[in-house]
Amino acid sequence: MSTHDVCVVGLGTMGAHTALELRRRGLRVVGVDRYSPPHDLGSSHGRTRVIREAYFEHPLYVPIIQRAYELWGRLERDSGRSLVTYTGGLMIGPPEGELVAGALRSANEHGLPYQEMSASAVMAQVPVFEVPEGFVGVYEPRAGVVAAERSIEAVLELAAASGCELRLEEEVLGWERVGARLRISTTRGRLEARALVLAGGPWTADLVDVRPPLSVARQPLVWFEPKARHELFDAIPIYLWELESGEIFYGFPREEAGLKLARHHRGELTSPGLVDRELRREDEEILRGFLSRSMPDGNGPRLEYAICMYTNTPDGNFVLDRLPGDDRVVIVSACSGHGFKFSPAIGEIAADLVTGSAPAFDLEPFRFGRSTGAQDTEL
Repeated sequence: MSTHDVCVVGLGTMGAHTALELRRRGLRVVGVDRYSPPHDLGSSHGRTRVIREAYFEHPLYVPIIQRAYELWGRLERDSGRSLVTYTGGLMIGPPEGELVAGALRSANEHGLPYQEMSASAVMAQVPVFEVPEGFVGVYEPRAGVVAAERSIEAVLELAAASGCELRLEEEVLGWERVGARLRISTTRGRLEARALVLAGGPWTADLVDVRPPLSVARQPLVWFEPKARHELFDAIPIYLWELESGEIFYGFPREEAGLKLARHHRGELTSPGLVDRELRREDEEILRGFLSRSMPDGNGPRLEYAICMYTNTPDGNFVLDRLPGDDRVVIVSACSGHGFKFSPAIGEIAADLVTGSAPAFDLEPFRFGRSTGAQDTEL
């Protein structure tokens, strides 16, 4: 039976960064994943992810994302890969809406650089956008794009090179306490470790009764070929766009696969084993409806699609904590559709929780068992 200091279950972006950070601290680490990351069956795929600093969800995230920016830079240096492209970012919507008001709150509270823009000013800067009168924009210069699968490849390569044992295509079936150690049962046998990190994303609830309760949502991603002014789409900033209805859409500059667009949240409730991975007509119609009113020249042929999963908490905050009653078990999950950009910083925080070090950030909003009060059944 293999014995290690720490077993990390799940090697998507959170688990991969956690495993690497633990190995950097000199611990014997084994990482286990039911598939071979990076793969397209969880929550860490889709070519690209947004990184942004004027965080509309809450100002408490800003110091964590600022640390993540530093660590993405370190990953690029250590791996020799270019993984982050700074495009600038636009938050567009009604001035009193969640998106714009939240971005301004974070920017002002943390003294971040930004520019407020009228609808006409946004369209002057990004001619392919059609912004309704009365909407406004908040431009932040440090926003950009993180390469999703390529960054996971880089982290896992560094982890393996540093001595982390990676056990792929091996499913964790359960775990139990055996004296001072934890025994992990897998489809290939058993492991023992002094500590356990559960970073299984949508599969986490199969291994522990997480509180607050988790829900899993199906989230389609689609790439379109612009039907006109193709070259202008190469230079647009990343954007988040809130409609009068409160729906938020997000997108990227045109890449090799086309112009990527998705709706943030409001996905169908599902589970990892039952998620429909085919694109439905209504999935595409929702996105084309947004394009027709907000970016009509982008509403061309569909090129690609992918189905992602959000693992959500009722309040939209992460779960990042030791398991009550056993501080040898750390939960890193439920990033509620906005966690990827934080993953190198979360890897550090998880390593702090495992080793008993004091985390550098306020983790109270992310604690296990908190009372959320919010019940968003549309997530």
